[in-house]
This record gives sequence, structure tokens and C-alpha cells, in this order.
Amino acid sequence: MAKVVECIPNFSEGRNKEVLAKLEAVSKSVPGCSLFDFQSDESHNRCVVTLVGSPEAVEECAFQLTKTATELIDMNKHEGAHPRMGATDVIPFVPTLNMTVERMCRNVQEIG
Repeated sequence: MAKVVECIPNFSEGRNKEVLAKLEAVSKSVPGCSLFDFQSDESHNRCVVTLVGSPEAVEECAFQLTKTATELIDMNKHEGAHPRMGATDVIPFVPTLNMTVERMCRNVQEIG
């Protein structure tokens, strides 16, 4: 039975078109993970990505996005209206099909 999760990582970039293009490319690079939505906001200097796919593929894509954001976004120079924690602000995972929150937590424990 197929399992599907959604992931909505938020990044502290909404202005640099080159960085946004690289994040979007990474969002499309992992087999089994689909880019559902990609939005950026210049005033907040924020980018929100919506991914959907198998738990393993979505996890890998979120990891690659976080790695890319860390390499490309300089928080020492960052300005924006939205509060931020770092190059990657949050990475919420949402159980969608044949997944529960409890199962997602077990997946994280098995990885960690």
C-alpha cells in the first residue's frame, strides 16, 4: 500500500532569483517526490515549497533543500519582514495517504 506525505519547508530567501532557481531545481530532483507548489515573497524574503511523495523521497528532498539553503543563504546579510530562525526556518511533514503522525515519528526515530 503506497504511503504519501506532504512536506512544506520554509526558507529565508524571496529575492535572489539565482538562489530561488536552485532551490526550485532541487525540489524537482528526487525521484518519487513531486514539487506541488513553489512560492516566494520579496517583502518577507521568504520561500515556501510544497512537496508530495513517498516518505523516503520527500525526506531526501527536504534534506537536499536544507543543505542547498545552508550553502547559498547568508543569514548575516538577510533582511525581511518575516521572523526567521535560519536559512531553513521550518520543515513540517504532514501525513497524507496511509500514514499517521505516529508512523512518521517512528520513521524519524528509526533514522536518528
